[in-house]
Formats: sequence, C-alpha cells, structure tokens
Amino acid sequence: MLALMLLLAIAPQDVPPARSAPAAPSKASPAPNDEAWFRRDQAEAADAAAQRGLAWLATQQSDSGCWQGYVGHKVMDNYELLAAGLSLDAQRRQGRGHLGVTALCGMAFLAGGHLPDRGPHAERMQRTIDYVLQCQKEDGFLSDAGTRMYEHAFATLFLAEVHGMTSSDRAKTTLERAVTFIVDGQNQHGGWRYNPFDRDTDLSVTVCQVQALRAARNIGIRVPAETIDRAIAYVRQSRVTRGRTKGLFYYKIHGRGAYDKDREYAINAAALTALSSAGIHDDDLRDPVLEFLQDEYGSVADYYGSHFYFWYGNYYAAQAFYQAGGKRLETWFARLCKDLLASQAADGRWRNDTGPGDAFATAVACILLQMPKQYLPIFQR
Repeated sequence: MLALMLLLAIAPQDVPPARSAPAAPSKASPAPNDEAWFRRDQAEAADAAAQRGLAWLATQQSDSGCWQGYVGHKVMDNYELLAAGLSLDAQRRQGRGHLGVTALCGMAFLAGGHLPDRGPHAERMQRTIDYVLQCQKEDGFLSDAGTRMYEHAFATLFLAEVHGMTSSDRAKTTLERAVTFIVDGQNQHGGWRYNPFDRDTDLSVTVCQVQALRAARNIGIRVPAETIDRAIAYVRQSRVTRGRTKGLFYYKIHGRGAYDKDREYAINAAALTALSSAGIHDDDLRDPVLEFLQDEYGSVADYYGSHFYFWYGNYYAAQAFYQAGGKRLETWFARLCKDLLASQAADGRWRNDTGPGDAFATAVACILLQMPKQYLPIFQR
C-alpha cells in the first residue's frame, strides 16, 4: 500500500495544473475551511508581527535584489564561515548576496501573498526574482558569494513557488535547468551533500533537494520518478530500527560520522517532511518523530532561541506538524507564536547570533507566522 501511495505521489506523467495566484494580501487572512488549529486572534497577532518583520526585511534588501548573510555551515554548535565564501563587506560592495537567505526572504513575502505584479512589495519581489535568476551558472547551478547545494535547493524551491504563482516563462527555464542539476548530482547512495556531485551524503542536504524537486514537480516540471524513489529510499534507510531512539532518523548512515547523531531536532523534522512530501503518511513512521519534536521543542527554543538550530529546525517542524494536523499542530503553533512574538526586536527583526544572520531568522519567522494564510504550498495539504 505504501509503495502504491509513493508511486502515485511521484509519477511524472500525472502532472497537476499550476496553482492560481493568491488574492491580494489582507491584514490577516487565515485560510477558510481548515481544521481549527489556530485562533483568529492568534493568527492576527502572528500576522501583525510578520508584517513588521517584512517591513524590516524590506529595508535590508540591496539594490541588486538580494539579502546578505554569512556564508558557512554548521559544525557542532558553531557556524564556520567558508574560505571560499564572500564576507558581508565584500557582498555589500559588490552587490552580491547569500542566495539561500535571499530565497527564504522571497518566500517570506510570497507567504504573505506578495507577488511581482501585485501588492505593496511588487517591485521588491521582481528584484528578488531577477537576482535569483541571474545567479544561475552555465551548468544550471544556482550560487552566489560561494554558496553551495543547500542554497541551490532553496533557490530552486523559491523559483518553483514563483513559477507556480505567476507562470513566468523565464523562471520556468531557469527552474528546469536547476532541477536537472539536482537530478544529475544525485550520488550512489541516493542523496546529496554540501557540494555538487559529492560522493558523501547526509539527510539534511538530501531533504532540501527532495523538497525542491517536489515543488517543481507539483507545478508541472518533469522530475524522474527514479530520482525521488532513490532519495526516499535513502531517507527510510536512515531510520533507527532498534534501541531507545527507535523510529528517529540518523543524520548520516554512510562515511565519516555515520550512525552518530539520531536525536537532532532539525534532522528528524526534515526526514518526516520528506516522507510526507512523497505521500507517505504511515502512523508508525510519523508518531515517534512527532513525539520527539513535541518533547524537544521547549529545550531547543529555550537554549537555542537565536541559533541556526532553532530557525532551520522549526522551518521543517512546521511542515511536519502541519501535515499531521490536529491537536499536535495546534499545541506546537501556539507555543511557537508565543515564543516568536516575545523574541521579536523593536525594529521588527528576529536575531540569529549563530548562523547566516538576522535576515535569515526574520525570513523564517515570517514564513512560520504566516502559516494560517496557507499561500505557500509547503503549508497546503
């Protein structure tokens, strides 16, 4: 039965029609006819905070359409800058930016219903799209300032959302080449790693690519079924099969560091999101992870509230809980709203002390707080 569900979810010949664009953004517009997983006053407070966040992001966008950020990667509890990455000063001087942060900022505006042809941020959205499009290399790789496969995936996801909402031919051409780059870069394990065509694999980078491919496929871009099959097989192979953490997921199962980490908040949220994206909604797979995320949210929020862990982890936890729905989603969203409203700075931003920077945190916060609007397909069932 699961195999049938997966096949139906990924079959490339069954291409759904492109989505229609959302209506012009309103002050607070929770989606109608959904489960009552949020209160209206809660959604309105969340939306008001998101609008302040978007206003701050608007002041940070460069003339070239991008947002700057530290180019690096997580090492234990630290965030190490890449030697090949441009510094913030160099990015500002050269009109370049952090592609992943820029894609998330663009998604934050899309989450509020802002499009390049409508709304108060229309011109800003067009500049964002133009910047992402010009970041594509001859081989299809999307990169700027030294960014790698994480950022390629988020940029591909952003372009998929843009094309789905606007039917932009230019975005479609770039998107198709970006998808091909992901497909061609899948390694022998069925996954991906930090760098293009890396032989090593980890669950975090792999799920980012799966999400990008899923979004592209959903708006009519051809994605080989075999690519998704192999990626989902890798995710399932990463599941802990015995012991006290049975049902959770390892960060790596090949190479150096294999089978070391199985209690990572972000990794488990990402794994469950990838399975849901493929149409796999097995309670036996889902329940251990959701219980873990429920139990761990408090410690992650309290100890890592301004850390990369919190923002990246809850970007995926939001999708995992949303797909599950019900009381779990209601409880998680209520706690998240409370924490985000309390931690917003007076100027509208959220802090990210360890990671790409405040634009990254603010973009993710705005995406999460606008979940009730359900404009982004990652928050649609």
